[in-house]
Amino acid sequence: MTETVLATMTVVVPAHNEATVIGRLLSGLLRDAEPGEMDVVVVANGCTDGTADVARGFPGVRVLETPVPSKREALRMGAAAAGIFPILYVDADVELGTADARAMCATLRGDGVLATAPERALPLADRPWPVRSYYAVWSRLPEVRAGLFGRGVIAVNEKGQARLDALPAVMADDLAASLAFQPGERAVTGTARVVVHPPRTLGDLIRRRVRAVTGVAELDGGSGGRTARARTGVRDLVGMARSPRLVPHLAVFLAVTLLARTRARRAVRRGDFTTWLRDDSSR
Repeated sequence: MTETVLATMTVVVPAHNEATVIGRLLSGLLRDAEPGEMDVVVVANGCTDGTADVARGFPGVRVLETPVPSKREALRMGAAAAGIFPILYVDADVELGTADARAMCATLRGDGVLATAPERALPLADRPWPVRSYYAVWSRLPEVRAGLFGRGVIAVNEKGQARLDALPAVMADDLAASLAFQPGERAVTGTARVVVHPPRTLGDLIRRRVRAVTGVAELDGGSGGRTARARTGVRDLVGMARSPRLVPHLAVFLAVTLLARTRARRAVRRGDFTTWLRDDSSR
């Protein structure tokens, strides 16, 4: 008979129509976990597919449902249902293992660390060359390497959760969460890894970037320009240009960035900060 251990962490998974991928996440997350080690809460928000049913197929996983298709509402519901710290917030479309979750919890036991996220892995081998070129630059940007955003996972202790609770409801929730902590209060856990699936088409990449630019504009409007420290600087790109092999990738990166900014201006002018340009190609 397997002995059930006391939960050592809460994992909150906001999920909107993620029936095709949520089983992949939960399988990896729970594969090596002791029974009861993780209190996993899936918040199916505004789902019209079998997301909730798939999640219920995993023993011990709690499923909450709301008709409101809102990631912010799902995160709030998950946090309210959590009884154990640390809390790991995990997007349904990434892959995270048991050991990775444990490693992040260990990081949060360090002095002064309130929030952490894992290293990211981007499987790009079968993606078209413009997508590979874009990420060849993006993944090397200093703030992308140091920040907690763009990973699909953030873990916080009780003090870190209080910081998240004070954040406004914004589209760029992961960037806002990263910026809520000073560099000494956040850390990337080098012994943990999350697989983040990039878009499979250039069109879907641009959609993602339009959403990101729109989210940054919304966040800038209420933060007094605090996002400036997370922006890509000319110096960063000039430094990469010194490497001849990165020059062609830089051209693609700049083209995608300029196009995304142009398209995002329309949404910003309309004040549309709620339309979620979802990338279904990576699911």
